[in-house]
Amino acid sequence: MAPHLNIVPSMFVLLLLFISASKVQPDAFDVVAKFGAKADGKTDLSKPFLDAWKEACASVTPSTVVIPKGTYLLSKVNLEGPCKAPIKINVQGTIQAPADPSAFKDPNWVRFYSVENFKMFGGGIFDGQGSIAYEKNTCENREFRSKLPVNIRFDFVTNALIQDITSKDSKLFHINVFACKNITLERLKIEAPDESPNTDGIHMGKSEGVNIIASDIKTGDDCISIGDGTKNMVIKEITCGPGHGISIGSLGKFQNEEPVEGIKISNCTITNTSNGARIKTWPGEHGGAVSEIHFEDITMNNVSSPILIDQQYCPWNKCKKNEESKVKLSNISFKNIRGTSALPEAIRFICSGSSPCQNVELADIDIKHNGAEPATSQCLNVKPITVGKLNPIPCSGPAPKTPSATA
Repeated sequence: MAPHLNIVPSMFVLLLLFISASKVQPDAFDVVAKFGAKADGKTDLSKPFLDAWKEACASVTPSTVVIPKGTYLLSKVNLEGPCKAPIKINVQGTIQAPADPSAFKDPNWVRFYSVENFKMFGGGIFDGQGSIAYEKNTCENREFRSKLPVNIRFDFVTNALIQDITSKDSKLFHINVFACKNITLERLKIEAPDESPNTDGIHMGKSEGVNIIASDIKTGDDCISIGDGTKNMVIKEITCGPGHGISIGSLGKFQNEEPVEGIKISNCTITNTSNGARIKTWPGEHGGAVSEIHFEDITMNNVSSPILIDQQYCPWNKCKKNEESKVKLSNISFKNIRGTSALPEAIRFICSGSSPCQNVELADIDIKHNGAEPATSQCLNVKPITVGKLNPIPCSGPAPKTPSATA
């Protein structure tokens, strides 16, 4: 009798699992099992991916598109909403872009447009295969650069969570967030060689309520760059480097740029980068406003310019060198920032002569130069508010007279 008594509950449990699975299965859209995708690294994933998305997006109940483990070739895909119910993408595999940049006629590879209540997760990899593009992407070759694709674009996306995803070797920016609201990017890995041009890790503009949390970014440009119209943003627990640091801007290059306000960057570690905590605006050009920017609790390891306000930003010496920036900066703080600088100038505040920086605070700063010379601080058109222990002494060195040529 004992074996029979054990079989009955076991069968009951299996029955419950079968019923549960039958309820979940119709809402899981597997690109391989249901839509014929092949994980062979050669067959284009575009149609199976798009077909799965369209069917999932049309579902009146929450649905999930599944990309199983394996390697897939994806020429490009545009995933549009609005969807009828919350939608998820479970990316377990590696998705590769065509290596040849000529395969792209516009700067899109994977694009999400007008989607609400969205989640992407699963530990998968988006591999832009950008090495050929890096060799050809020069400042003179603008037409070539204009067609290079971003790995992942989020345009007009609302209430989204992007979690446990890797972006690798993008041909241009890795992730671009535009006109989004309430989107969180968490536990991301972003990686590209330190010599890869224009490969910003995460760039955003005209977005509100963006959170970037607990992510590791190694790239050839800004780890995170914040464009105009960004408001109420939190960046925390980021490891950045190599790259160009975490930057507000560049701003003031184009007409009618919207204000940047309410940005908090905290508990980050920045290592072996050209810049650390940076705000950059173009001289001359157009107006704008930046306010309520707060960098706190940041560790700098061998960073060339750990703390930088640069209103003479002039990459490749292509700017109106003899004009002042028209972007107004106010209510900016740098608090509890510690570590080492690769160059003596640990702090550089280069503000506009026509619109000096207002209410810039330095509190509890301790940055040591890795070389024999002591760390210094340069100031132009700003009188910072100082609190606590400060090393280097604020404004202890001469301000440069020429625009900055670094990117």
